[in-house]
Amino acid sequence: MPDDLLKRLRRFEKRYFPQFRREFRALVDRGQRPTTLFIGCSDSRLVPHLLTASGPGELFVVRNVGSFVPPFDASHGYHGTCAAIEFAVLHLDVRDIVVCGHSHCGAIRALYADPHPEAVHMREWLELGRDAVMPVQATEEALRRTEQRSIVLQLERLMGYPMVASRVRKGQIYLHGWHYLIEEGRVDVLDVESGRFMPAGAARGEVARDVIDLLQ
Repeated sequence: MPDDLLKRLRRFEKRYFPQFRREFRALVDRGQRPTTLFIGCSDSRLVPHLLTASGPGELFVVRNVGSFVPPFDASHGYHGTCAAIEFAVLHLDVRDIVVCGHSHCGAIRALYADPHPEAVHMREWLELGRDAVMPVQATEEALRRTEQRSIVLQLERLMGYPMVASRVRKGQIYLHGWHYLIEEGRVDVLDVESGRFMPAGAARGEVARDVIDLLQ
């Protein structure tokens, strides 16, 4: 393990952990009770806890390339994202599910290019964003629009999970689509009234009952 990582571990143990010792002890004694499932991209520039000012025990986080949600289909075999969604809904009773994409997403850009010949798993995985692709050149404007379309696509796919759909219809779970603009430090939220991504302060961001179809 690189020396730099070891130094960071020691810094956590000596400097940061003591500040949260009581919180971690309580989370061990009482168990975790996060209210939000955060589905985000693995991109190192996206830091969920920093973005949401969350502390220990507040977010249940699953991350993958592209913030993609696989379809609810047990025949697809093992899948960590599917298992995380089920666990968050069925065992943790989360109230909110956030799908957070971001600007300059490598997975979205890869949808407009030929995959690396050795990327066997990546080639199949990227198909989860294929329906968001536009029949245009991959300009910055087109890529940003595709990033947003992909977020909506994943929200629609979440509604294919029976335990999610039933709770959304009962008002027990709310879905949220976020687009994080890295260079601006701003999150645009899917507004359910206009069907557009808007700055967080201006949007009504709860997607209750039905996810708006923005893919046309």
